[in-house]
Amino acid sequence: MQNVIKDKSFVIAGRTYNSRLLVGTGKYKDFSETRLAIEASGAEIVTVAVRRANIGQKPGEPNLLDIVPPDRYTILPNTAGCYTAEEAVRTCRLARELLSGHNLVKLEVLADEKTLFPNVIETLKAARTLVAEGFDVMVYTSDDPVIARELADIGCAAVMPLAGLIGSGLGLCNPWNLRIILEEATVPVLVDAGVGTASDAAIAMELGCEAVLMNTAIAHAQDPILMAEAMKHAVVAGRMAYLAGRMPRKLYASASSPIDGLIA
Repeated sequence: MQNVIKDKSFVIAGRTYNSRLLVGTGKYKDFSETRLAIEASGAEIVTVAVRRANIGQKPGEPNLLDIVPPDRYTILPNTAGCYTAEEAVRTCRLARELLSGHNLVKLEVLADEKTLFPNVIETLKAARTLVAEGFDVMVYTSDDPVIARELADIGCAAVMPLAGLIGSGLGLCNPWNLRIILEEATVPVLVDAGVGTASDAAIAMELGCEAVLMNTAIAHAQDPILMAEAMKHAVVAGRMAYLAGRMPRKLYASASSPIDGLIA
């Protein structure tokens, strides 16, 4: 009888999702390409940069929510472009107002424009404030296991360490730190930033991440819609491989067939 391994549900802030791929809405050539790529990805959670995209704060201008309707997708407003805790908190409050009391947010507080590396000091400060105000905080952070543990202890809904610098496409640069974060995790861990192609997403999932969040890897592909579909399959395959458990690595060859009973 075949052994069936049952996966646990992917749950964020009390809500269960089928897709473990989260996608962004920036860097596409137009709204039509944005819509088609998101549909091809199969994503159910879509992140939106409140300071860059119009979700109602600019009446009369094209509204991103017209192509990413909140009744179809979970909108994840993010604080991209914020460099202080105060800016990030203010942006989340604006998002909650624009989205009629929506509490799920993606917190990112950046250190500088060159690297877009997270400022963990400001991130911790903002996380404490937002959690105290009732926000469900999914937080972009460094791959420092100590900081990841602190953010979980504060009460963040998910911790999202970078794989590589935002938009770099370098893939998973430090799998060892990510392994420690996953080993100690008390909340969902998602890889956020640095993914370049489908194999990067699969590797993150094979390590045990609950999900992967990406934008540039899809939007800047030569064919964004096709890459979005590739990422969908990569995340599923990576999760299945994680559940299945890979074979042990060996230094030398091991025959696929037994050597006993070979014909002389």
